[in-house]
Amino acid sequence: MRIKKGDLVQVISGKDKGLQGRVIAAYPREQRVLVEGVNRIKKHTKVGQTARGAKTGGIITQEAPIHVSNVMLVVEHEGKKVPTRVGYRFDENGNKIRYAKRTGEDI
Repeated sequence: MRIKKGDLVQVISGKDKGLQGRVIAAYPREQRVLVEGVNRIKKHTKVGQTARGAKTGGIITQEAPIHVSNVMLVVEHEGKKVPTRVGYRFDENGNKIRYAKRTGEDI
């Protein structure tokens, strides 16, 4: 998977198209990523009590995973944030390096 935890991504399709956020978690086996502030859902949790007696639960809003094909990596180029595809190349030591295809810079 070309998107990793901590990357800044932009949603390119779906109800949240155009939103940008950081990747909180990546799930390579399911081909999904969890993006901060994107694909927010309401989840109903059972009401309970903490040890101090405070009520917990109710309806909470949280992010849900989004398919990795619906997001695009965002890089900074000449002071602007531009979405780009990700490519791989090898350096002189044989290490695999991600690079932005739009700008040609290493990530």
